[in-house]
Amino acid sequence: MHDGTSQIAAKVVAGDARALARAATVIENRTPEAAALLRELGPHAGRATVLGITGPPGAGKSTLVDALVRAIRREGKTAGIVAVDPSSRISGGAILGDRIRMQGHHADPGVFIRSMATRGSVGGVARATADLALLLDAAGRDYVIIETVGVGQDEVEIAGVADLTVLVLVPGMGDDVQAIKAGIMEIADIFVINKADHPGAERVESEIQGLLGLQTRNDGWTPPIVRTVATEGTGVDELLAAIRTFPRRRPGNARASGGEFSIDHLGVAVKSIEAALGFYEGQLGMQLGLRETVPHEKVNVAMLPAGGPRIELLEPTDPESVIGRFLAKRGEGLHHVALRVPDLNAAVERLRKAGARLLNEPQIGAGGHRYVFVHPSSTGGVLLELIEGG
Repeated sequence: MHDGTSQIAAKVVAGDARALARAATVIENRTPEAAALLRELGPHAGRATVLGITGPPGAGKSTLVDALVRAIRREGKTAGIVAVDPSSRISGGAILGDRIRMQGHHADPGVFIRSMATRGSVGGVARATADLALLLDAAGRDYVIIETVGVGQDEVEIAGVADLTVLVLVPGMGDDVQAIKAGIMEIADIFVINKADHPGAERVESEIQGLLGLQTRNDGWTPPIVRTVATEGTGVDELLAAIRTFPRRRPGNARASGGEFSIDHLGVAVKSIEAALGFYEGQLGMQLGLRETVPHEKVNVAMLPAGGPRIELLEPTDPESVIGRFLAKRGEGLHHVALRVPDLNAAVERLRKAGARLLNEPQIGAGGHRYVFVHPSSTGGVLLELIEGG
């Protein structure tokens, strides 16, 4: 394995945004590094919810994705967006760039956007789309959203990439709903009637209900119909609720198989990150992933991937900070254990009802993820951090 590839993979898993962008380019360009990189990332994937958003041109898919991402971020969760665009006949690149799409998210570290050209792929889903979705999943994104070019008989291939497929329709389609029923209608898991404030929304919903009545799904799921006005954000929370309700069945997914908790990292308080790295990198040979400063916690952080979990080195920037006081009282050593949970709000509510002592309200910490600390008096003597997402 090339050391450079391993280092990029480690940084991606640790949440490094630059490494993520570089890895996306490697994968999209199908360079010789791509296969090795994907092998490294594969074991870290399987936690994200992968959404396919498709529908006819003019249905407002991009606007809906933008509104959906805003709702996701309001919940403190992260998103990766793959916008599959028509290929330029001259350059082969994407005509619509990610700077045009969803400009309001460009400065948000919790949102990663990538435009991809179809490059002649039948049905509009580029060959590298599935690999890029795996990359974003391994990078810890809670949601990976794939927005496709349009809708047609061959567009059904998106169902092989996504956990669930959202079909976006609009009033005024008339017989067009009937015309596309032989393709995407059968594999849509959620129907969205966007621009639902326009005349004809009721007719579109009746058409969908009529078609659903002719279908029998062997998984027991009845696709819901959600009305939205994406430009105003109307109905978007209801759509996100429907997405969360859908039963994911991807093999190897810890959450789907009942494994609700997993170790995210071990927090180690150190006087000097540089000195500690002399051991972890210099002597042990581990690869440094992420380094950052968290100002509100007055701490410098270094993440070292160790298989699935990570080692988090914590160096105080202020002797009166939490880590500074910990070092003064106890010296260097294990500071806390962090468990990853799929839904932090639900976990916090359960702990409060049980009388557990929480040290803070859920907030954003290193890597852009939400977390809360539980006092050692409630955990058997260990400071426990619950962190949401991947």
